[in-house]
This record gives sequence, structure tokens and C-alpha cells, in this order.
Amino acid sequence: MAESGRCGFSWRGHTLELLGERAVWDGERALLLVADLHLGKAEVFQSHGVPLPSDGDAGTLNPLLALVHRLRPREVVVLGDLIHSRVGLTEALRQKIRALPELMECPLRLIGGNHERGSWLEGLPQAPPRVEGPWWLSHAPEPREGFLNLCGHRHPVAVVGNPSDRLRLPCFAFDPRRDVLVLPAFGALTGGHPCLPGERIWLVAEGQVIPWNLGPKRLRPGHAPRHRG
Repeated sequence: MAESGRCGFSWRGHTLELLGERAVWDGERALLLVADLHLGKAEVFQSHGVPLPSDGDAGTLNPLLALVHRLRPREVVVLGDLIHSRVGLTEALRQKIRALPELMECPLRLIGGNHERGSWLEGLPQAPPRVEGPWWLSHAPEPREGFLNLCGHRHPVAVVGNPSDRLRLPCFAFDPRRDVLVLPAFGALTGGHPCLPGERIWLVAEGQVIPWNLGPKRLRPGHAPRHRG
């Protein structure tokens, strides 16, 4: 079970911590991993006439900064989709992104995601997938022989309960057949897609990480949608 909002995850003798803040912590390398913040999403919806309220992304950035200040990582890596769209990339949001490394007091790296395509972020170039110790870091799932693939893109959620009383909870999803661990979306305004059959999952609920049994009476994974993230 989770303890103090975190849960250990082991792979071939290497250990990670799954955090209740929807992030992964590699304590050995002092590396903090998050995925799918989708900053500026409210502004994108507003531009299309949808009156979605906006807090200026404070609901996403403030928890991230609080987590960074608590853990003091050597580096923070965003596994893609830091922003939602060029449309929502206002000057105010650009200024916030430029200020992040100084506020975090550590380097910020971005693995380019599909939502960054065609966008330019000053001081934060989009990097291709990369190796970090035993990990292969990418945005979309991209298994690589001999590595554990840490990625985002799918925004995994678990459907818990029965048809008359169910919850959709964000989760970490691990495919042991392909050695892929998918992080839940970190952003406050992100939806989710059901886990895939055969994945092992860890629910995130009220800041806790809960290992979950894939038994059919408790969890009903849905089919993978054609479109992701």
C-alpha cells in the first residue's frame, strides 16, 4: 500500500516512487518526472466559444512547484504536452514557462509531445526521447529493448465500481509485456482514457497511490480509444 502519498515500484532491481501528486520520483538520480500538464487549455476552449473558467494554470503550476520545493530534484522532466495548443500560448503563459527553472531552482527539460508540435518555447527546446539510466523517456508509449519506458500521452484512468455506482480515477498503468509505465496526466484540466486490458494499475485518489487488483468485479477496463491526448 501507499505510504505518505507514495508507492514503490520496482523493475529489474531498479526502484521508482509513484507519487500521489501524479508524478514519478527517481530518488537515486534525484529526477522528477511529470507528463501532460496541458497549460493554456482553458484559453483554447475560450477561443472556441466554450466558457471554461481559467485560473491562469495556477491549479497545475502551484502543485508542481510545491512538489519540486519539497523534493529538491536535480532535474525536472516533462514527458510531453506541457502546453495544450499554440492558441493558448499567451504572452502571460510564455512568461510563466520562462520563469519555471528559476522558480524550481533546477533545470527543466521537455520531451516534445504532440501538443507542442509547431510551437516554440523560449529557453525550453523540445528534446527527443532519451535514455536516463535504465529508463527510456518518451511522450507516447515507445518500448525500447532493455529499458523501462516511462511516458505519458494516454492520460490513463481506471473505472472503479459497478454500472450504477462508479468512479473514474487517474492512475499509473504498467504493461509488463512491453515494459511500459504510463504516468497519469498532471494537468488540472485533463480528461482520461480507460486502461488497457492486462495492465497493472495504481490508483491515485486524494493524494494517495493505491495498488489495485484487475479483478473483473472491481474494475472494468475499457477499450483503447483511437485518439490519445
